[in-house]
Amino acid sequence: MRMVDLIAKKRDGETLTKNEIDFMIASYTKEEIPDYQMSAMAMTLYFQGMTTEERVDLTMAMVESGDQVDLSDIEGIKVDKHSTGGVGDTTTLILAPLVASVGVPVAKMSGRGLGHTGGTIDKLESIKGFQVELTAEKFNKLVNEQKVAVVGQSGNLTPADKKLYGLRDVTATVNSIPLIASSIMSKKIASGADAIVLDVKTGSGAFMKNLDDAKELAKAMVDIGNGAGRETIAVISDMNQPLGYAVGNALEIKEAMETLRGNGPEDLYELCLTLGSQMVYLAKQASSIEEARQKLEDAIHSGKAIEKFKTFVASQGGDTSVVDEPDKLPQAKYVVDIRATQSGIVNEIIADEIGIAASMLGAGRLTKESEIDLAVGVVLEKKIGDQVSEGETLVKVYSNQEEITEVEEKIIQAYTINPEKTTNNKLIYDIIQ
Repeated sequence: MRMVDLIAKKRDGETLTKNEIDFMIASYTKEEIPDYQMSAMAMTLYFQGMTTEERVDLTMAMVESGDQVDLSDIEGIKVDKHSTGGVGDTTTLILAPLVASVGVPVAKMSGRGLGHTGGTIDKLESIKGFQVELTAEKFNKLVNEQKVAVVGQSGNLTPADKKLYGLRDVTATVNSIPLIASSIMSKKIASGADAIVLDVKTGSGAFMKNLDDAKELAKAMVDIGNGAGRETIAVISDMNQPLGYAVGNALEIKEAMETLRGNGPEDLYELCLTLGSQMVYLAKQASSIEEARQKLEDAIHSGKAIEKFKTFVASQGGDTSVVDEPDKLPQAKYVVDIRATQSGIVNEIIADEIGIAASMLGAGRLTKESEIDLAVGVVLEKKIGDQVSEGETLVKVYSNQEEITEVEEKIIQAYTINPEKTTNNKLIYDIIQ
């Protein structure tokens, strides 16, 4: 079998067989196929697309290119959740203990973040003593005993995806639906999930800015998941403004704890209940979505959810006193109010700009070697649809730098304030099953 023949075959609009895809991915992983040939294939896939069967075969070939996590020792149906990213996306911090509190095992592997803030693992390290590295035996034991554990990704998961992703980044083929979908789903399947809930973001702060593109990606991933034998659903949610109020590692931990108490931002609370209901239903812990949601609401209002968070923190070595005393989380030296320059109604908040402002403070990393400042970030006081008066606080900035002029300018530019309300944002656009 020759790679040049496979490139020509796909170029001409034909369908690749499973054996051909397996050969291509295995050979590329072993560096038997050069980058220039895989680049040609990536561009061919960008223009020609792939059938659902090809996408499933590509995903499974990438899964089989490296290690696969064995969660068979854990009792029950393990449901994983994945978000395509955004600004202020705190959902995993809430969903892991919330869903676990109603009996669903949550065995979550998360990464560190490049971009606006740290990833879930970085955020959890805001809690003193929290251990993000556990042996496989310890990890499985905690999930069986406590129903929840969250650790950093380790081992050699999907090396083919890592190689291919690096290539796509420099060949203008990142925005290929088959390649995006197989990249995301290969990691989820290799992580051992029995079922998968996807939170696909759309809007100014999302990878998929356009709703139609988000729907296409969501359907592609659901088809791959189901084709690979993992029951999969996707929720398409809004990212035209930051989710919740907080953007920053320790600030997001604090907001997550408030949400688990039932006192969090309305949009974050609602999205977590929507995603969590799907997780509980797929785990066969409820006979309907409505029953699943009721269980989650009861867990929040009874205090079970925040208690499960405390148990989760304790089981991984973290200081549980932060649950009742959030001021023990890392604190910034300076808190600066960014004030509105006019009166009116907030009609737009460019989420990406708010995220960039947080990263300028040090909340995110530009390279893998960058150090994150866990204390810094921003907290929105006004969101889309809110009335604001000139001089009123739009955003509070938490900084360890005294000079934040550029950050202030970035935040002011992100807000559009008009005399009347002109936009109507939806939180949930669609659910694809």
